[in-house]
Amino acid sequence: MQNNLPRIPQYLSAPLQVLWFEPDDLAVCIISFTVASIFKGFFWFLILIGPFVYMRYKLKYPKSFLKHMLYFIGVKNLKHYPSIFFKNFNE
Repeated sequence: MQNNLPRIPQYLSAPLQVLWFEPDDLAVCIISFTVASIFKGFFWFLILIGPFVYMRYKLKYPKSFLKHMLYFIGVKNLKHYPSIFFKNFNE
């Protein structure tokens, strides 16, 4: 018999992972692959070194610091959050 109820994950706070990579690690892999494809030569070492350096670097900071850095630079907007320029915020 088949259930029509939605599947609930065992750990709600567990991040999405592909092998040992989290989504931001995969983004660094894809960006380094793209740069290596465009420039060729020694840039192919970026595919190995880029994600390794980033994974070591992000251990020093809290979760999703990359998303917040991109927000402060102005590249990405955070959904469901008020603008940085609001002085008062009522929940």
